[in-house]
Amino acid sequence: MFENLSDKILSSLNKLKGQHKITEENIEATLKEIRLSLLEADVNFKVVKSFIKNVKQKALGAEVLESLSPGQQFVKIVNDELVEILGGQAEPLNVRGKPAVLFLVGLQGVGKTTTAAKLALYIRKEFGKKPGLVPADIYRPAAIDQLQTLGKTNNIPVFPSTTDQKPEEIVEKAKKWAEEQMVEVVIVDTAGRLQIDDALMTELETLKTTWTPNEVLLVADAMLGQQSVNVAEGFHTRLGLTGLVLTKVDGDARGGAALSIRQSTGVPIKFLGVGEKVNALEVFHPDRLASRILDMGDVMSLVEKAQEVIDEKTAKDSARKIAKNKFTIEDFLSQLQMMKKMGGMQSLMKMLPGMGQMTKKMKNMTPPDDELKKIEAIIRSMTAKERENHKILNGSRRLRIANGSGTQVKDVNKFIKQFEESQKMMSQMMKMGMGKGFGKNMKMPF
Repeated sequence: MFENLSDKILSSLNKLKGQHKITEENIEATLKEIRLSLLEADVNFKVVKSFIKNVKQKALGAEVLESLSPGQQFVKIVNDELVEILGGQAEPLNVRGKPAVLFLVGLQGVGKTTTAAKLALYIRKEFGKKPGLVPADIYRPAAIDQLQTLGKTNNIPVFPSTTDQKPEEIVEKAKKWAEEQMVEVVIVDTAGRLQIDDALMTELETLKTTWTPNEVLLVADAMLGQQSVNVAEGFHTRLGLTGLVLTKVDGDARGGAALSIRQSTGVPIKFLGVGEKVNALEVFHPDRLASRILDMGDVMSLVEKAQEVIDEKTAKDSARKIAKNKFTIEDFLSQLQMMKKMGGMQSLMKMLPGMGQMTKKMKNMTPPDDELKKIEAIIRSMTAKERENHKILNGSRRLRIANGSGTQVKDVNKFIKQFEESQKMMSQMMKMGMGKGFGKNMKMPF
């Protein structure tokens, strides 16, 4: 979502590189460009004005650290101010109580129903509590059906709402249902409208008095930009929002909503919807997002993704095989599968410092994930025996593999050669303590 904004801000900041001192003159042009970049990204003009003013004051008043160049110090100031605008720190979800009750509110088409299922899975995984879903949108029959389907698919209990019930009746009856089902966190999917109107707000206010919620979360479409801020302000005035979930963050939104909404409303962003799948929900960390915008990486998120996917025993077994130079193509295929579960090579590269811009420079090259797909096709065209011992791959076997994978023999040969080089290099690294052997000559089979 923030790629264009990131490119423009980084381009502006790069002009300060090599400067021996931060002065009002040499940051004025940079700040002007950053101001324009933020406005083009649909950031609220009051937020932009405050941001530029604060950065300028801190930059001109800051003592440049001995270990940093003036340019690096300025980047740190911009990063710190971005974090401040985004909320400073992640805001935890309130699931205290028996049961805890979460209301999801918002306009039509923003993804409330899908978000309800995503939140349920997140709560079950992170808090170890039993979630339950309550469909209270009686105006769109498909919403009830969709939530029932999502609940059944993901083993989440769903209250059996019908369209002939009133929303407050559904919520009232859901109290007894939650007790019977031993649901610990109730997520209520409320109705939306094409735009904010008094009838919608009155209905939601009635639901709040029927069952007092721990959280009232606004689900907002990041693609709406500045309009998302207006929507948030409208809902907050009548309902008293406790948090926001920004959806469609994986799209080509300009990013202004995320940079404006906390500052404009005072309501924290708690989650980001980063895809259609039910596991595509991320806790919103202001510092991590600021780092991504400035291409400083997001190593913490990378580590968390790895911990979710990589089994400790498997990792230790792989390490032992690598050390003994017994890491096979079958083992490598398992590594590919784990990488795909973590979001793919391109997604992971963006979480490493400096790699965001590096991937831009590689745009005319074959995308890493496309190259990995070709390698996976080659591996899957091998027999189990060939994956365990690639030394048996003679000319006829390689031709069969190429035909089976839709590639050419030279592609198979290239992969085998790179695999052997990587196998040898990784073994050396393990013997040297995972440090001295890592360098610019290291090759991986993609």
